[in-house]
Amino acid sequence: MSATSNQSPLSLLRQRAFLLTEIRTFFQQRKVLEVETPILSSAANTDLQIEVFSTQPIKPDKSSAFLRTSPEFFHKRLLAQGSGDIFEMAKVFRYGETTRLHNPEFTLLEWYRLDFDLKQLMFEVVELVQYLRQQMGLDVMTINTCSYQQIFIEKLSIDPFKTSADELNRLAIEAGYHGEPLDLTAALDFMFAIRLEPQLQKDEGYLIYDFPVEQAALSQVHPDYPDRCLRFEFLWGGVELANGYQELTDANEQLKRFEQDNHNRQIRGKDKLPIDQHLITALQQGLPGCSGVAVGVDRLLMCLLGKDDINEVLAFMAKNS
Repeated sequence: MSATSNQSPLSLLRQRAFLLTEIRTFFQQRKVLEVETPILSSAANTDLQIEVFSTQPIKPDKSSAFLRTSPEFFHKRLLAQGSGDIFEMAKVFRYGETTRLHNPEFTLLEWYRLDFDLKQLMFEVVELVQYLRQQMGLDVMTINTCSYQQIFIEKLSIDPFKTSADELNRLAIEAGYHGEPLDLTAALDFMFAIRLEPQLQKDEGYLIYDFPVEQAALSQVHPDYPDRCLRFEFLWGGVELANGYQELTDANEQLKRFEQDNHNRQIRGKDKLPIDQHLITALQQGLPGCSGVAVGVDRLLMCLLGKDDINEVLAFMAKNS
C-alpha cells in the first residue's frame, strides 16, 4: 500500500486500518499476545511532565478516577501474573496536549518482551519501523544509533552530564525561552526539543540511549554509569516516536520514585496524585526481567505518510470532537 496514494479522508481511514493490521501481523509473527486493559483507574500517573484527565470515582470511597496516560501499570500487573510477552494498541489521554504533534486523546502501541535487554528492544523497534515502511512502499530507513551524551556533544557542543542548570538556562534564553528558571532536567528537555531535534535529518531514524538518571521514570539505573539510566528514544527525524525502558523491578525503588514525583508536584503547585498500589504489589510479588516500549501510532502514521501535523491523520481533531 503506497504512502503516496490519494489522501482523501476515506483513503486516510483505510491507510490507518492497514497500519493497525500490519502492526498486529508483526507481533503475531513473533507470538506476542495482544491484550486489552482498562481505560479508567483509581490511580494516576505521577510524572511531572504529564497531566491527567480526572472524572467521577470508580469506587465510592475514592474522590475521583483517572483516564490512563499509558497502559503500562496494567501491563506490568499482567506480566507479574505470568502473561508472557504482550502488546496493546490503547487509547490514552493526556490533558492539555494540543500541538501539531499532540492530541489529548491518541493511540499508543505498547509492548513488553521478557528477557530482552535494552539493546534487543531498541533493535526490535527498528525492525517494526522497517517492516511498516516496506509494507507501505517506502525504502529502508537509515538508522543512526548514539548515546544521549554523544548526540548533545555532536549537535550542541554540550556534555549533558557535565553542564549546569545555570549554563543551560542561559543557552535556553538565547534559544528563545521566556519564563521561570528551569531545573536541569527541564532545561535539557528544552534544549533537546528546540535546538537539537530540528538538526536531525527529516527521513532518518535516531536511536538515542542512556538518558540522565533523573529521567529514569520506570527504568533501571545504568549498572556502569550511575548518572544514567537504561532508557532509549526512537525519533523519526525530529519527531519522537518511541520511549523504551529496561524495566525497573524493585518495588521499593519504584514507590520511592512515585513519592518523589508527588513531592515535586506539590513544590510546583500541582495536585498530589494517588499512587498505583496495585502496581507496587505486583512488583513486590515479582516482575520478570523485561524491557518495554511505547510508540505513538498517530505520529507513526503521520511520518509514514509524510505529513507534518498529527491532525492530518486523525478522523476527528480534539477541537472538533
